[in-house]
Amino acid sequence: MKRILLLMIMTAMPLIMSAQAQIVTKDAKIEDFQEKTTKIVLTGNEFFDSALSEEIRTRWNISPYEFCTLEDFNSLKGSSDYYFLMCVKSRFKKEPEPGIQMLTLIKGGEKADKGLGKMLELVSIPLCSAKYPSGREMIFLPALIDIMQEQVIHVLSSSISAYSSLSEASGNIFDARDMSIVFSEDDLSDEVSEEMLSQYFHDGVFLSDESGADDIMLGNMENTLVSYTVAPFEPTAGSSFCYKMLIDAGTHELYYFKKHRITKKAGAGFLPEDLMRITAGRR
Repeated sequence: MKRILLLMIMTAMPLIMSAQAQIVTKDAKIEDFQEKTTKIVLTGNEFFDSALSEEIRTRWNISPYEFCTLEDFNSLKGSSDYYFLMCVKSRFKKEPEPGIQMLTLIKGGEKADKGLGKMLELVSIPLCSAKYPSGREMIFLPALIDIMQEQVIHVLSSSISAYSSLSEASGNIFDARDMSIVFSEDDLSDEVSEEMLSQYFHDGVFLSDESGADDIMLGNMENTLVSYTVAPFEPTAGSSFCYKMLIDAGTHELYYFKKHRITKKAGAGFLPEDLMRITAGRR
């Protein structure tokens, strides 16, 4: 009986090994990224497309690229010869409509006809509200493109890194003890009280109006982090999410990246626990 069982196992082994050989990991699927052309999909919004095109020409250096229309994307998305950088409206489960627009880098392939969600994603970065964007996305667009490129290089660096996410950048905040941090007052949630402001906003942590914070970003001020948040214009409590970022105005390095579910208690913006984490260990 044991001999028969052993023979059955030995017979099945080649079939098992053959099945295993068909498994292609994510790092193997994207290893050709720098050799393939990245199609920059224009939105049809002339104002945004002009800004995006200019920043791509100035900054994109990790792969060959070409600009294309949404119609071009629809005809080419099934080909694994192309990667696509595009703006995608994202809707979380139970949201009545898309709440956030993401800047997303995906690979073409045969599953594309089943929807964008079935395409292989390298990285997605929150860009702005899907409805009534604030306009700050235009100011932060150069930084977001640079952050995306850094993340792609990280993703390509090893098989483990291929599955990494932007949230890992939050560990960088501990290297910012000697840097200034400027929060736009509109980036703070309503849960941040006046008492908390006095508790956390000192030793190089500043509160500014939106215009002042944006001027720092536009001026590429060195050794200074600036806040940026992305949330739906009309969030659905319990379903929508808010993304919070701290970005180096000079180098465009991402130092903090967190998201939280928006509830009746926790609204959009940096929460008290974010401020506690960000300011921990400062001089």
